[in-house]
Amino acid sequence: MSDPLSVLKRVTKLTTNELQPAGDTRVLDYLGIGIGPFNLGLAALLAPVKDLNGMFVDSRAEFNWHPGLMLPGTRLQTPFMADLVTMADPTSAYSFLNYAKQNGHLYSFCIRENLFLLREEYNTYCRWVARQLTNLQFASSVQQIHFDQEHKIFRVLIQNEKSKSRTIYRTKKIILGTGTSPIIPDAFSSVESIACHSGDYKYQREIIFRKKNILLIGGGQSAAEIFFDLLQKRPEHGFQLHWITRSPEFFPLEYNKLTLEYSTPDYLRYFLSLPPATRKSRLQQQAHLYKGINRDLLDSIFDSLYEQSLKEKIPLKLLANSELLSAKMHVSNMSADFNFIQHEQNKKFSLQADAVIFATGYGYKTPAFLSPIKSLIRWDEKTMPKPEANYSVDLSGNSIFAQNIGLETHGFVTPDLSMAAYRNSIIANQLAGRVVYKTESRTAFQDFFAPDLQQQEIGVYKVS
Repeated sequence: MSDPLSVLKRVTKLTTNELQPAGDTRVLDYLGIGIGPFNLGLAALLAPVKDLNGMFVDSRAEFNWHPGLMLPGTRLQTPFMADLVTMADPTSAYSFLNYAKQNGHLYSFCIRENLFLLREEYNTYCRWVARQLTNLQFASSVQQIHFDQEHKIFRVLIQNEKSKSRTIYRTKKIILGTGTSPIIPDAFSSVESIACHSGDYKYQREIIFRKKNILLIGGGQSAAEIFFDLLQKRPEHGFQLHWITRSPEFFPLEYNKLTLEYSTPDYLRYFLSLPPATRKSRLQQQAHLYKGINRDLLDSIFDSLYEQSLKEKIPLKLLANSELLSAKMHVSNMSADFNFIQHEQNKKFSLQADAVIFATGYGYKTPAFLSPIKSLIRWDEKTMPKPEANYSVDLSGNSIFAQNIGLETHGFVTPDLSMAAYRNSIIANQLAGRVVYKTESRTAFQDFFAPDLQQQEIGVYKVS
């Protein structure tokens, strides 16, 4: 994959004159770039803050959250209270409970007695919120950002994707929420014609069902959801099905209540206080806290395998601790040989498939429009913006904020929906210059810091 900074250098620069605003000379208090669930939640929390003037833009025509993964029955791994706003403001008009009330299914949701929303239900809720907000602007792509040193403001060039007209906006602060992109290792571009990423699976599934040998790569929740879907269709279509992951096993997400306290602000404050090397080591030990599979889904997969095995010998291979090394495409029959290594045995093996699904996750790509202001941003060794405790990524620490980056600084909760409202509370307070949304000082029963004999108020810690 190409170095993000080398991509940045290829961006065409605008002259100072071209960056002068035309018409409206107002200066926004904030401009959010990207409207995924995180920035959508922030937009909802900022909507009632009348003394702040700003907007959020996105190049897409509308909000739609991972539509390619909207499979029947799939659900979130976080409870409904971790919606866009509730953990910051339970009285917000943009809560899931208010959405359920306004749409006439609050009683049925209550009777269902399930904390976890269906994935499609969550997407519908987010779209409902997006339709109500006036500080969102879709079909608007950011082309470039420049910093006006004299006036201490950003000038942002935005293109309307429908009319192709361009407008310069001036803003005091920026919130980056451009999200992540599907990862398919470059080494496997040769099999592109028979491959799809898990994010596109829903659109490709009917084609995949007609294949003879299907290979699924990856060991997380999305991979498990796709495997279960394929498993239900296998008796009807008769294909062979292989699920391979480099993870040590097909492990469940840890979900006991004391472990869930690691998804609270208390643990985040502790994690931020650790030395970088310790944070990195700790993160590597925490896969079971954020990369695991829903236990009910694992049980359903096993039960389905058992039922099918009573009728026939299933043409199937499930194998963990095995890494994909290379692939060789055979154009003559539109299939490929996939070469693996089983790490514990240090043994290589091959599988043939005419369809492969890469459930290999998502990664952050530095937006090219940051090129003109890259000298203002704090970068890590991977050439990614590096957030501080308050989620700022600029050297001054109060002008550019970022969503969903900083796994090695803020820990495994970085991409988790459950902590989004807390992060947005921090950012909203920074934008307003005052406490708009209270953040609790104690959120866990257990202690993460060693006792401090000098500490007067137990449970309240200062993060350096």
